[in-house]
Amino acid sequence: MNFDRKDLSNAQLINFYRGILWPRMIEEKMLLLLRQGKISKWFSGIGQEAIAVGATLALEEDEWIMPLHRNLGVFTTRNMPLHKLFMQWQGSKGGDTKGRERSFHFGNKEHHICGMISHLGPQLAIADGVALANKLKNENMPAVRAAKISLAFTGEGGTSEGDFHEALNVAAVWDLPVIFLIENNGYALSTPTEEQYRCISLVDRAKGYGMEGVQIDGNNILTVYDTIKGVRDYCIQNQKPYFIECLSFRMRGHEEASGTKYIPQKLFEIWELKDPVIKYEEYLKSAGLLNDKEIESIKNEFKEKIEEELKIGFSAIPVEADTEEELNDVYAPSDVRRESSVLLLDNSNNTYDTRLTSHEKRFIDSIKEALHQSMHHHSNLILMGQDIAEYGGAFKITEGFVHEFGKDRVRNTPLCESAILGTALGLSMEGFKSMVEIQFADFVTMGFNQIINNLAKIYYRWSQHADVVIRMPTGAGVGGGPFHSQSNEAWFVHTPGLKVVYPSTPIDAKGLLIAAINDPNPVMYFEHKALYRSVSGPVPEDYYEIEIGKARHVREGNEIGIITYGAAVHWAEDYAAEHPEISIDILDLRTLLPLDYFSIREAVSRTGRVLILHEDTLIGGIGGEIAAWISEHCFEWLDAPVMRCASLDTPVPFSIELEKNFLAKSRLNESIERLINY
Repeated sequence: MNFDRKDLSNAQLINFYRGILWPRMIEEKMLLLLRQGKISKWFSGIGQEAIAVGATLALEEDEWIMPLHRNLGVFTTRNMPLHKLFMQWQGSKGGDTKGRERSFHFGNKEHHICGMISHLGPQLAIADGVALANKLKNENMPAVRAAKISLAFTGEGGTSEGDFHEALNVAAVWDLPVIFLIENNGYALSTPTEEQYRCISLVDRAKGYGMEGVQIDGNNILTVYDTIKGVRDYCIQNQKPYFIECLSFRMRGHEEASGTKYIPQKLFEIWELKDPVIKYEEYLKSAGLLNDKEIESIKNEFKEKIEEELKIGFSAIPVEADTEEELNDVYAPSDVRRESSVLLLDNSNNTYDTRLTSHEKRFIDSIKEALHQSMHHHSNLILMGQDIAEYGGAFKITEGFVHEFGKDRVRNTPLCESAILGTALGLSMEGFKSMVEIQFADFVTMGFNQIINNLAKIYYRWSQHADVVIRMPTGAGVGGGPFHSQSNEAWFVHTPGLKVVYPSTPIDAKGLLIAAINDPNPVMYFEHKALYRSVSGPVPEDYYEIEIGKARHVREGNEIGIITYGAAVHWAEDYAAEHPEISIDILDLRTLLPLDYFSIREAVSRTGRVLILHEDTLIGGIGGEIAAWISEHCFEWLDAPVMRCASLDTPVPFSIELEKNFLAKSRLNESIERLINY
């Protein structure tokens, strides 16, 4: 192994040795504790330390790194205290996730490390978002802010995931200063590379994305450091991404329980001769920079430090579950970001301050106005979506925006839903807000993992905001067929950490979208396509919010109550107008997560007979959850069973006649009569 020191000083070379030895010795201790039953699990990076340590040394301390399971060297090189790391690994309250996460599934804003989730690919897109933020800041503040890059790790197995391809494509198309670092250790758990890909080398893929790449010896810390130092300069100067494949080998199993029986013994013998710590140590001794006595002194120093730090870690206070704290930590506090310039409009009883100047606006125009005012109010707000720039979006909501706000802030995206949602999270980590338009709500499945496992959970896991709004054009009634008409809001209502809003009127559409953009939490904003140009109403010109989590009492009645949202609100209102002989009370939920249980309780108490109406299919729809809650908490007021009226449990058909039959509206009269006559 050839070590080329170039212009590195003796002190730097010795510091590199300390840097690579420290995680090795920590790991050896952890493996001992594992055998003693004092820790429960361990993902070993022994044999690969040069990559994590060398890469981290090559970056500035405030440049984000997205590591994986075996990158202990990233955390130690960023000087995270061992006792704190140990508390994290043990699931202690004193860890970075308060006992809510395992091993390396955590991040730390102070050290600019982004915690991974078990799904390997999403890390790469987050690096895209951080790189985009760096690029925008550098363009807007070149005199006051040094240019930055981001770096994401993945393994050779991770390169088979769709997120890998999406993230590289977005980085290349948008010219983002990000380094994609592949740790190729030959096995994805037990799957060898010949069963993982067919290209000769992974670095060959770089050209296919229009980016430069290099394959290096990942066991040579000086090679790793020098390569990444140079690549970092390239990314900054050229504002482009770069691909690095590091060849290495892990000397332990994927994690200790999985063992290594699937790996030929000959490979261990070959790679043992390339041990990154031992080979570098031999180099320093041959160069006269360290002798055996000095090396032993460093090791003894580290042994003592490990014992001292573990003593602190083992003395950590055991976790005691606090239900209130657990629930409170699901969402980032939204009130701390509410600015005094934002008017909070309360129309929950269908009234509001009539002194406000209002104009009649269509549903679609109120959404556009909310986005337009928000873009002026937040200079850090980025809009992203397919065809939203010059074309103005599939429904023309952002038409004209690119000319007013520029392509940096109104960004057409490749067909990479998952990567764009990950990019939005990366932007949030650097203080940006973002709105992602999913062209049709049906297409959100392509980015489901990023929403459910990354955006929704990140604040609960390590207090990182996900300041992202996802606009979801939804619903049937327009002859869109099975892939352009689904009502899929229930998928997300089941996910703690998300907020889900679903307006039915122009005034609410504007106010809820502004509130969603101002909220530091990820918000799913459902907008019904059939309402875009069919519904109009008075909309204040002001920049205002409608409170997320507060329902609207649409109509007073005392015979039956309809609890509903979205387009179904208009079905209920039309039915009530056509049947004045029935005193119908209507509650528009507006927010589906969190639900306004107080207003639901009041709606039940007003009539004693409740129909839950929604366009979504019956089984698994939110109506079942609301019905269960009413039965559990409001039983004494009920004069009849809680009933549901929903769409058929079939895909949404294309034929207009079939679609009419599919929709809950076609069974509304039957449901109301059944409830009244019970």
